[in-house]
Amino acid sequence: MSEIKISNLTFAYEGGYENIFENVSFSLDTDWRTGLIGRNGRGKTTLLKLLSGRLSEGSVYRGNIVSSEPFEYFPFDVGDAGTNKKVWELLDTSCEGLEYWRVCVELSQLSMDTGILERSFDTLSKGEQTRVMLAALFSKENNFLLIDEPTNHLDIEGRRLLGGYLKKKRGFILVSHDRRFLNTCIDHVMSINPQDIEIVKGNFDSWYADKSARDESEALENMRLKSEIKRLSDSAGRAAGWSDRVEKTKTGNRISGVKADKGHIGHMAAKAMKRAKNIEARKLKAIEDKKGLLKNIETYEELKLMPLTFHKERLLEFKEADIGYSGMKGGTCETPVVRKLSFSVERGDKLVIRGRNGSGKSSIIRLILGESSSKNIIDVSAASEPLLISGELYVAQALKISYVPQDTELMCGLPEAFIEGTDIDRTLFFSVLRKLDFDRDELTRDMRELSSGQKKKVMLAKSLCERAHLYIWDEPLNYVDIFSRIQLENMIRGTGMTMIFIEHDEEFAKNISNKTVEI
Repeated sequence: MSEIKISNLTFAYEGGYENIFENVSFSLDTDWRTGLIGRNGRGKTTLLKLLSGRLSEGSVYRGNIVSSEPFEYFPFDVGDAGTNKKVWELLDTSCEGLEYWRVCVELSQLSMDTGILERSFDTLSKGEQTRVMLAALFSKENNFLLIDEPTNHLDIEGRRLLGGYLKKKRGFILVSHDRRFLNTCIDHVMSINPQDIEIVKGNFDSWYADKSARDESEALENMRLKSEIKRLSDSAGRAAGWSDRVEKTKTGNRISGVKADKGHIGHMAAKAMKRAKNIEARKLKAIEDKKGLLKNIETYEELKLMPLTFHKERLLEFKEADIGYSGMKGGTCETPVVRKLSFSVERGDKLVIRGRNGSGKSSIIRLILGESSSKNIIDVSAASEPLLISGELYVAQALKISYVPQDTELMCGLPEAFIEGTDIDRTLFFSVLRKLDFDRDELTRDMRELSSGQKKKVMLAKSLCERAHLYIWDEPLNYVDIFSRIQLENMIRGTGMTMIFIEHDEEFAKNISNKTVEI
């Protein structure tokens, strides 16, 4: 058991306007399973790169980072030229000090056949690549893992498996936005707050309950102090005014010729002034106490959506549908990707499509988009389009759809370029982005410089600004922070919107869906 100590850490990217971290200090035990959480753009990945020494060239930090164990970062770089190598060859050249038999042991714990080490790395799915890399890193002794968002390419079963695997390990910091996954495998929470970094014992649910209670208590105390400050200000003003009026009576009543008791009046005036000063001191203390409140409250404004109401109850329906692709098996569609699919979507439904990676979930969505009459507002480009091999698909005429795709890699230009050619109001679009925790600087930055979570929020903001009958979101939460997920949940539950979505975040899906389709 040993400690990692960070003291007076200050860092800003070269050319950056503000410090990402400023005089940050904290320590953690190397046996802890620590979940690192915080808003998109708050510096989670930056912190991991600082600890692991993976900063970009020219970036320098101030402060001290002390650890008795070496850091290992996930995902590690395999290089473009190396992806066609066999898995073991690539791991052996990318990670120093690996032992074949230890990697095999870790793979078995992740329910993976050791024969995968003889396969070409580029034939592995993203989820398989994730598990292989983690197996390699955990096979090394006396290291401390920094794990950056391992769940983004994992389906629900993969997340459950990985959560159980990590629960049996010691010594890591894990960045994830999946609440249920975090609850499975962490015993401490490190949160990057607006003003500081705090570490507390427990899982996400216990941390969030404590934080919510503390935030509510601070908000109530803030209201009390505001009221108290106003009352004291009024009291101090009255006391000071009364002191002045008493002091003026020292001259006596010139008309009656009565002489004033200047000693008594002076005493009374001094007493009133002292009371006014005491009240002022109490007011200043209340103001100082108020300054210490609300600094780390994660506020998020209510999102609003104005969906169109479709004139029919039923929007779409699949009946015993087999779905495949042209070009399969020498130009035929003899082997469907999805078999015997049956479900319907009525007004107000929130339907989640669930299934393993590669089971055909996105194919269902692309088939709906291809059959809809609103293709002009949707990018459905792909190497090959899904086909309805047999069965029936009904998509209502004149159905307007708003679509959020998975991929953010090609997004570039200013955020407002994403809505060019649409009838979306620029001011409304920017307002939604601000509610999703964009700062003003990010609104004027090329999207290539934004985090993956912020890019996804640009997509979501566009969809929220579109008036549609049906909202189709394909894994909308990849890279999106926990607070924004809760914000989106509250918005969806508060509207009569109709939606179909694919999402591996079980908590999100449970909280908003009323229908589930298992593939």
